[in-house]
Amino acid sequence: MSDYRNDVEELAAKSATAARLFDIRRIIGGLFVVYGIIVTIAGITASDADLKKAQDININLWTGLGMLALGLFFLIWLKLRPTAPPTSPTSPTSPTER
Repeated sequence: MSDYRNDVEELAAKSATAARLFDIRRIIGGLFVVYGIIVTIAGITASDADLKKAQDININLWTGLGMLALGLFFLIWLKLRPTAPPTSPTSPTSPTER
């Protein structure tokens, strides 16, 4: 019985670690930061012809900076409020114990 309990507790700990690792805020924040860097670089290196098409507004630069800000927001949010570890399950009571 104790081997079973140890196995269950070990699996629960691994599951909690996987849940924190694949938190959606980490995935969304990371993607927005990566794409924000790429789009910001495209905005910095924009030619005059590209700016002329967008009525002299550097859309790539502003969009890239916005994506960077949003991605950093998600990552800071993850750092400030990490996923709480799940509580250990209590053993269910049988009908005779009630």
